[in-house]
Amino acid sequence: MKVAVVGATGMVGEVMLKVLAERNFPITELLLVASERSVGKKLSFKDKEYTVIGLADAVDARPDIAIFSAGGDTSLQWAPKFAEVGTTVVDNSSAWRMDPTKKLIVPEINAHELTSDDKIIANPNCSTIQMVMALAPLHKKYKMKRVVVSTYQSVSGTGVKAVQQLENEIAGIQGEMAYPYPIGRNALPHCDVFLENGYTKEEMKLAREPQKILDDRSFSVTATAVRIPTSGGHSESVNVAFENDFELNEVRKLLNDTPGITVQDNPETNTYPMPIYAHDKDEVFVGRIRRDETQRNTLNMWIVSDNLRKGAATNAVQIAEYLVEKKLV
Repeated sequence: MKVAVVGATGMVGEVMLKVLAERNFPITELLLVASERSVGKKLSFKDKEYTVIGLADAVDARPDIAIFSAGGDTSLQWAPKFAEVGTTVVDNSSAWRMDPTKKLIVPEINAHELTSDDKIIANPNCSTIQMVMALAPLHKKYKMKRVVVSTYQSVSGTGVKAVQQLENEIAGIQGEMAYPYPIGRNALPHCDVFLENGYTKEEMKLAREPQKILDDRSFSVTATAVRIPTSGGHSESVNVAFENDFELNEVRKLLNDTPGITVQDNPETNTYPMPIYAHDKDEVFVGRIRRDETQRNTLNMWIVSDNLRKGAATNAVQIAEYLVEKKLV
């Protein structure tokens, strides 16, 4: 299995390499790919040193799978070139997510939709993945009508520049700003760029992507996305109105029985999900499970996950694992 990691020198690219190694993905040849300014850099994988190559050389090498995390513009330009030579691309950017001809995949939910004809496969937004992981089994059982989500997103979702800004502010150092305001001791209701409707791009991803993943437009999602001064892990307060009523114990059991979800929900022992516990883990953690007492058939939950792992790298690698397992590449 010849595998290319495109964007190997970036924050998510580094985590992808870590996840590929941890999960013993079957690699016979590894290509580490980045932009021209990173070509020639040395990176290690499983105690072996590799030299970073450029995109054109990677296409010429005709890998079986290319896992992209190099930004939307790069994906739009280069993913079709890889696909043309027979490579299956798993893309972590937003470039292809809402393209009606491309599948948007969370393996635990809809990997079964994939075929050998799918040459560009979209990885959902990090905040979407953790939310839809918890919503999918509940939607199947109780049928969602409306979801209201507020996110509390770490600076790592923006990238290395934002992590550095937070670290500088904690240390009292003046440095380059990733955000228009300080992030330390602050909260910015501003993830990604603002759109004409007053929502940010991140908020609209949360609104649109779950409908595509679940292949169902009968429910609606409205979102407010907030950046907070944590270095890793995204948290979400999620309010879900269902058509059918539920029992809380049944909700907890449904979630607990869902692969990839861990329920942490015991107020008596102060047990609830937190980014500090989700760090470097692949599970989606769900807690603060309680009935909304203001309206019928409505549930409140708190959902936390490591945005660089299940929210990005791990989900992409899981897609690649499915392709190999089902002999679709």
